[in-house]
Amino acid sequence: MGGGRGYFGCRVPLRREGHGCEIRGMRSPGGEVDRSGAFGTVGEDGDASQRTLFVLAVADYGDGDEDFTKGVNEQVDVVSAWWSTSGLEPAFRQVRAPELMTRDEVEDFVRAENIRTMRGDALVLFITGHGMAASSKTHYLVLPASDKNRKINTSVRTVDLVAAALDSHADNVLVIVNTCYAGQIRGELADMFHDISKTRRGRCKLDVLVTCDHDSPVRVRRFPTLLKAAFHRLRTTAGITRPHLSMSEFMTEFEKGLRPEERRHHQLHRVIDNSSFTEPNPCLPNPGYRPVPEIFGSGLANTGIDGYWLDRATGRTQDNDSGWYFKGRDDLNRTIASLLSGPQSRGVLLLTGSAGSGKSAVLARAVVLSDPVFREAPVCKAAMEQAPEDTVPGAESVTVAVLARRRSAAQVATDILTGLGGTAQTPGASDDPVVVWVAQICEILRTRGEGAAVVLDGLDECDERQDIIDKILTPLKEFSEPLYRVPQPRADAETGPGGLRLLIGVRSSRPASDPGGVRLDKQERGLVEILKETFPSARVERTDDEGTKTDIEHYIAALIGNGVNPGAAAEAAAVVAPEAWPSFLDARIAGEQLKGESDPVGRAKDPQWQKLLKGGTTGLLRRDLLLVADEGLPTDVAHALLRASAFAGGLGVPWANIWPRMAQVFMGRTQVDNWDEMIAKLLSGRLNGYLTHDHQDDRRVYRPAHDKLSEALIDGRLLDSEDAA
Repeated sequence: MGGGRGYFGCRVPLRREGHGCEIRGMRSPGGEVDRSGAFGTVGEDGDASQRTLFVLAVADYGDGDEDFTKGVNEQVDVVSAWWSTSGLEPAFRQVRAPELMTRDEVEDFVRAENIRTMRGDALVLFITGHGMAASSKTHYLVLPASDKNRKINTSVRTVDLVAAALDSHADNVLVIVNTCYAGQIRGELADMFHDISKTRRGRCKLDVLVTCDHDSPVRVRRFPTLLKAAFHRLRTTAGITRPHLSMSEFMTEFEKGLRPEERRHHQLHRVIDNSSFTEPNPCLPNPGYRPVPEIFGSGLANTGIDGYWLDRATGRTQDNDSGWYFKGRDDLNRTIASLLSGPQSRGVLLLTGSAGSGKSAVLARAVVLSDPVFREAPVCKAAMEQAPEDTVPGAESVTVAVLARRRSAAQVATDILTGLGGTAQTPGASDDPVVVWVAQICEILRTRGEGAAVVLDGLDECDERQDIIDKILTPLKEFSEPLYRVPQPRADAETGPGGLRLLIGVRSSRPASDPGGVRLDKQERGLVEILKETFPSARVERTDDEGTKTDIEHYIAALIGNGVNPGAAAEAAAVVAPEAWPSFLDARIAGEQLKGESDPVGRAKDPQWQKLLKGGTTGLLRRDLLLVADEGLPTDVAHALLRASAFAGGLGVPWANIWPRMAQVFMGRTQVDNWDEMIAKLLSGRLNGYLTHDHQDDRRVYRPAHDKLSEALIDGRLLDSEDAA
């Protein structure tokens, strides 16, 4: 653990002599406690938002038990890594007690660190070492200088340490006691707890966990092993997206590592439970929390959809790709930039096109490039420098962006309301919530001193499209339709408060008059026509006209790009683009496959690959499913996982226990025992680009990146055709 890295390679701000971690409170030569450590000192008047972890660990009893010492140090490393979870503001300040020998030194540490008077949002106290249950039913923390015949004066009553934290001024307190017979403190704490003021007990979250029962010893290395396993699950399979865990989630993940025969001896016991078992607890940081990157500013943050707009705007195929691949469509981008940044404060643009033709990408580009924070990011600056100036919307020209896919009318209404700065009122028992919240939206627009712009994507994929049109969009007509319908309106005709610029993305097939096009089906025709009837002056733009063939060619060449001769990338793209058009989705998949080829031109011209390309999304996906076996992910297992994500519905399938169980259904009698390993390979391999992720019920969920992929996977015949090269 040298170099200051903890048990999981995390940066740990503690230091033990000989263990590579810095500590506060090491002994000075004169025996006094040195409090000039890197963390500073917080006393009674500390920052109310502060969070502090105190570690009181007795590792070396001078008895030569090296295994015990290593076990305690492992515990400290794991706890430190857990409470070092990034993304929390403010982060936990970590303080480990020095090497304590006597009861007086323990009490000096408690006083010196002002634990009894500590203020702040969260105080966590972790206690570990040898424990002893006396005949008086009192539990003691044993110290190196303890005398078993004088335990009262030479050991420390564990309940006194716990009480120091519980009766502090911190708003939320968690104490974890990991010693032998720790459950003994249950009775002592039950009596003591009533001495804490009723006001504090009613206002604060106060919890105490012990790692074993009153008559059970502790295997010193079992606790860190279980905690490490829980740490890993929370960073992978659990998929919890909140910054804090509930007590239920923490205990459940910890105990998943226990065998049935271990539960009595090693499960966590909650001996004080003065907080909700299911609500997030500020004392329990979530190791799997991934904060929205700083580049997401006002417009993007309002969506609540982590990364959706950035993925579509850049055209990237992997989450960790920092490139910008969006190419062309200048006329369409110019139209959108003019609507968003021009002098008019009203107007409606209906952006439509066939599946996969880039509607979301065009809208997302406007959302991302208008975001003032993202505009400062290097990738955004480069994109703006390469684009014609009049195709770039102005800063903050998009007020709020909402993805309607798989969302209800109520969810869409609250997204728009929140994005406009409002707070949803509680509707009455007989009120329609959507009507109430849309009335709030209208009032904001009437009183707003400047116009607003709302981007609504995926209307054709929402759960309640007619309700969204009738209850949300129709009332907004008042603010989005031109005030004067004359050939050349007066300069002031479109200005003034209450103006709304509305951009709506909705799928439709290419018109029958378009060479190679198909007729709109009844549902698509109805939706587009309804929107045109709702907004008579709306401008309709398509994303699948002939001009996009060149854009697709440039997009494919950009994806192949790095590490490939530019001429070869361009030649391969020219071969692929006519077959992929009008689908940017197919172009994306084809480009992703070709960029890994040593000879992309040869692959693009290969008759067998051409056959798959002509099969569109289905053919290209079939090839990747066959090739993924080379990554250690069997084709049938990968197919089952992708099918499960397609059948999940809603915003997607959570990992945890759900995704494996759904996927197993598609495996028939073939049992797969290592589903978590298979999912990890899926998410880190060539098939990752076929998935997108979202948040639902505070869990990360996964689904196919496009409805065309879902349709192909639900059909279930992907692997019925002959194998591909």
